[in-house]
Amino acid sequence: MVEGSDLTENERRRVIEHLQTGTEMMVYQQRVERLTVQVIRESTQMALIRSDDKIVRMLDIFEFKEVRQWETFRDFQQFNESRGSRFRRIFYQSEKELQQDSRKCLTIFYGSEFILKSLSLKADSVEDAERWLTGLELLRQETPATHTPEIVESWLRKQMYSVDQTKKNSITLKELKSLLPQMNFKVPGGRFLEDKFVEVGANDYSLDFQQFSKFYNLLIFENQKMLLEEFEKGPAAFKISNTDSPESSVVSLYDFHNFLLYRQKDTCARNVNQVQELMTIFIEDTIRKTINPTLTVGEFLSFLFSKENSIWDEKFSEICPLDMNNPLSHYWINSSHNTYLTGDQLCSDSSIEAYVRCLRLGCRCIELDCWNGPEEPVIYHGRTMTSKIKFKDVVKAINDHAFITSEYPVVLSLEQHCDIKQQKMMAQILQDIFQDKLLTEPLEPEAEDLPSPNQLKGKIIIKHQKITESDQTVKLEEERGNTAVKRKLDSFKKIGNSCREKIRKARENRVVEKEGELCIWDPIDKRFYRHDCVISDNKLYYSEEKWKEDSPESDSELHLSEPWFHGFLAEGRITAEKLLRDFCQGKNGKDGTFLVRESEKLIRNYNISLWTNGRIQHYRIFCSSQNGQWSFYLTCKQLFPSMCALIEYYTQNLIKYDGLNLRLSGFLPRLNFVPLRHLGWFYSNLSQAEAEDYLLRIPRDGAFLIRQTEKPDTFTLSVRFDGDVEHYLIYQYNSKYVLTDAYEFGSLEDLVSCFRRELFYGKTKLRYPVTPQLAARFCLVDLSKYDYEQYSEVSKDNPLGDQCKGVVDISKCTVACKAKHARPLVVTLLNRESFNPTEFTCENVEQVDEWYQALLNIIQNEQSLEKARIAEMESKTKIAVQMSDMVIYCQSIKKKTFENYNYKEVRSVPDNMVPKEGNETAVEKSDSILEYNRKAVTRVYPCSGRVDSSNFDPCPSWKLGCQMVALNFQTADKFMQLNGALFSLNGGMGYVLKPEWIRDPAKKKPAKQSIIIRVMAARHLPNPDHIVSPFVQVELWPYTGGQADDYSFKTTLFKDNGLNPVWLGPMNPPKCFKIDEPDLAFLRFVVFEEDTFSDAKFLAQATFPVRGVRSGYRSVQLKNRCSENLELSSLLVHVQQLEV
Repeated sequence: MVEGSDLTENERRRVIEHLQTGTEMMVYQQRVERLTVQVIRESTQMALIRSDDKIVRMLDIFEFKEVRQWETFRDFQQFNESRGSRFRRIFYQSEKELQQDSRKCLTIFYGSEFILKSLSLKADSVEDAERWLTGLELLRQETPATHTPEIVESWLRKQMYSVDQTKKNSITLKELKSLLPQMNFKVPGGRFLEDKFVEVGANDYSLDFQQFSKFYNLLIFENQKMLLEEFEKGPAAFKISNTDSPESSVVSLYDFHNFLLYRQKDTCARNVNQVQELMTIFIEDTIRKTINPTLTVGEFLSFLFSKENSIWDEKFSEICPLDMNNPLSHYWINSSHNTYLTGDQLCSDSSIEAYVRCLRLGCRCIELDCWNGPEEPVIYHGRTMTSKIKFKDVVKAINDHAFITSEYPVVLSLEQHCDIKQQKMMAQILQDIFQDKLLTEPLEPEAEDLPSPNQLKGKIIIKHQKITESDQTVKLEEERGNTAVKRKLDSFKKIGNSCREKIRKARENRVVEKEGELCIWDPIDKRFYRHDCVISDNKLYYSEEKWKEDSPESDSELHLSEPWFHGFLAEGRITAEKLLRDFCQGKNGKDGTFLVRESEKLIRNYNISLWTNGRIQHYRIFCSSQNGQWSFYLTCKQLFPSMCALIEYYTQNLIKYDGLNLRLSGFLPRLNFVPLRHLGWFYSNLSQAEAEDYLLRIPRDGAFLIRQTEKPDTFTLSVRFDGDVEHYLIYQYNSKYVLTDAYEFGSLEDLVSCFRRELFYGKTKLRYPVTPQLAARFCLVDLSKYDYEQYSEVSKDNPLGDQCKGVVDISKCTVACKAKHARPLVVTLLNRESFNPTEFTCENVEQVDEWYQALLNIIQNEQSLEKARIAEMESKTKIAVQMSDMVIYCQSIKKKTFENYNYKEVRSVPDNMVPKEGNETAVEKSDSILEYNRKAVTRVYPCSGRVDSSNFDPCPSWKLGCQMVALNFQTADKFMQLNGALFSLNGGMGYVLKPEWIRDPAKKKPAKQSIIIRVMAARHLPNPDHIVSPFVQVELWPYTGGQADDYSFKTTLFKDNGLNPVWLGPMNPPKCFKIDEPDLAFLRFVVFEEDTFSDAKFLAQATFPVRGVRSGYRSVQLKNRCSENLELSSLLVHVQQLEV
């Protein structure tokens, strides 16, 4: 599918035109049927049409929520299999054909209830399916942005098409009489309709669309023209000369501008161009769309009822990225209870689509009740008759839909009832499906607060019990007498004490399991150094390195600092030939000119490349070790202790080998060779700043260099120590080199040699001579992997005492043994947590194998002990370690108190445990909850008595700072409507920053307010199946237990008119609400229908946070119970806000 945003305007137009043309598809309903699927753009509908042009079904695009492709193919297969249809042939297709078939399938999810309806379609080609998928998504996104006059036109066409069975694009008087009750209007007696037909210029009792539109304008205006009297008095009044018809008078640009500026206090009114654009939207006659536009009085009233004049200030629906940098505990988080249920708690269906719906509604905390299934974990309300769904299928759905509405983190609240085996399956499923989305490590291990939503974008957070030990928790639960929890936590103590006892005894009876000398690889110098090493307490301790004077390796590696040794050359033989040819041809090179290089194929072998008779010959220099003694040779008849000895011998004696008969006469020097005398650490022209830059690149203490200063016979020794660089003066006096007036040496080489063996000023040895090449290499690598040795902590009571330089915890490592670094066998200990390697070898292979086996035994024994410990822990806690390890920030704690907490905890309480306002005994508890919620997180859920899935009032919990107030999303009641209103803030992202005074006790509450509301009129109220007699109730939330009249009021009943009722006059006075906490207050408008025999019936509602309510004459766009928009349904109210 091509994303709509990636298409040009012409491409978008062509896609929509294709949908309007119509396409034959297989339609999956009660039965499979081949129908033409066509978009009717004028009425914003999609039609399903049979071959005889009979319309089978019309769907409102206004209600489309999602169009899904490919993954729904399994539903198509199941349909075919269960129905036994002739389309079962797909089960005999190849895998490639099945995949192709799946791409032809798409499902439309639509509706205005929590559980959406669906329509599945299968196109004849992938191209058709993708065009429909793209086009429907374009229409779905464009529809909410449509201006009100266009929606009215679309709605009128929809009404006409609903009765125009003959497709003559007109409506008769008889058809109109049957249509008006559906439009919620009772036709007056007499010749009312006949007169209107005459007024709109209709002949023979039939209306075309333009006449039908004019009729609607007359009808809607007739009952509401008295509203215009409001604007002929008060500030910014304007004169309306005639109100006989919608077009009898006009409102000028000047009057409309003043109205917006002084009565509405709209910010857009400051810009007259924006005012002109707004007027143009509502002007039907293009002649009046000029630089000085005018609105007819009918158009002016249409504006007042439109969404463009909404009571809600859209700036409060915008995302504020800067508000998303606080800790998670500072937010209210949109949360669901028993997310899988579609109805009550006892026998309703569990559904994967319930998770999809909640996530797409912006829910950020969803609940999964996990139970043992026959083969894998399932989700349902345990010990009830609710249906079961697979845990794996739910996780897949969450993965697909988690971040479509909001990119901010999703918390999975897992209620665990599975055994250890299936818990491990759950952990594997979560890892496999979520992969990098799953949060498995703390973002900042040393942090003292939760991370922010911005830091956790795109992350899935697991809320679950974690295996921990807390002495404070044990003590607290003992004091409270909770014996069940006490027994569980006692088991933690016993396990922990048992482990500590084993460690204590092992230390008292310390056994040195192995000791000796190892050659440990230094990644800085890229060479091995010898160390004294001991294995004890499952740790490898190693001493300071031994230097060349003590090292049997020194002779075998002397060649490394010779100018004729070129090391490893890229492309080996080819590069060597090029270098020698360029050198010898340019200088008439003599026979016997040579270079030595490492073999590109064999470890610890070398090649000598010789110039002879204008050609280049290559010969292997072999290297072997026996009893710790190294030998170098061209032939086994003549062995040498070092490479240097071999080269020196053949400069004096003929090489007689394989037809060769000559001496080595000269060599090709290595590029950028530094003489042995200075070993790369001496610089004749280097500033102090450059020296510090070089040294700070090397992540080790003991890195050093010597540089000549501007003064003659003076030098500076620069040394890295404790992460910083120190400089020491050296000056030459009487052929001696004096260091800080404390030491004298015969040469700089003697000075360096001395402090490579001894501590320099008791701090560190001169370990790493810093060459330009070394500094350049470390400028390009990640230094973090080198830091572990520098800062490894060593206890004083180690087997090596003061000589110990570092320690490796073997139990935390994996071990491997293979050829590496030009050695036949190198043992690698890799830390499983930091991934830092420790590599070592020995003088012979047998010794390497002994150390390897000793390490392997320790690791295997530790793994066995760890498995036993984990099994014991799991059996006592009933929590799988794999699940426990996934819990990073949301550790479920089953406590009803709010003391002694950790910021990573989530404490869950039922709604009946939350203290309510007005209860004096609950004040102290409220304060402790409020304080707790500034740092940690609380989840409040419906108490067990709510088996009907009813919701509780979330306002008291929000006021106490409770972040996760979990409601039953499937229950469309007033409390879910309050929840929807709160989380409409901040772009519907599911995170709303709590007010400052809740987050910080030092901050004061904002000033109290009064808000005066007057309900004036309504349009297009819902029509259940008859003409309604509506009244409106306005409520202020939260309700804190005072007089009911302080928190709500009702209008009078308007009889038999849901199309355009009006509530004016002394029987419908304005109501003043006093608001103590504007940040937590909500206005709820509810439209009811009178019922003579029972309670009033709900028709529509709209709920808003008070903070985003606009003053003036405003439209309240009405919604259904599920807070889904009702097309064109609105109230007209007047709002006045005053600060107390």
